[in-house]
Amino acid sequence: MLPESTNGTSGGGLAVPMAWLCAEFIADDLLRAGCLVAPGTLEYRAGRQTLALTIHLCEGADASSGARTAGRLDEWLSRTAYDQPWPRWVRERLDARSRSDGESPDLAMARETWRLLEATQVRAADLGGLPSAGIGPHVDESEQVWLPAWKLGLPLGHLALHLY
Repeated sequence: MLPESTNGTSGGGLAVPMAWLCAEFIADDLLRAGCLVAPGTLEYRAGRQTLALTIHLCEGADASSGARTAGRLDEWLSRTAYDQPWPRWVRERLDARSRSDGESPDLAMARETWRLLEATQVRAADLGGLPSAGIGPHVDESEQVWLPAWKLGLPLGHLALHLY
């Protein structure tokens, strides 16, 4: 009996989200290289999923190869920058992909990742209250708030990109 999740393009085999898996691999490599948080932690997972979603939505299904990673760092950095409307961009890109590509296995993984990043709440230092001007803003780490996981993963991913 064939599994239910076949797309008919590989002789009736299992549909594998290769572009998504490549984006996750690249994101994992970037975070491990940065040594910012321990692998396996919720923070690490938030950073990896946020970066994977950014990489996947920037490049498309055919461009997640390691050979193109170096040329894409600037684009990923600009997408994950503090002043960018990342959540709106993600929603728009997911909708655009759905209209152009239909529901592929890669898109399904990206949608589920976005749903989890929005739904998972983490307790972290309040970085949203930082003043935009001034030298060396002080963060009181004892003042913590509940945030969607992407709000923790986005700056973590951005910093990992800078360190790469």
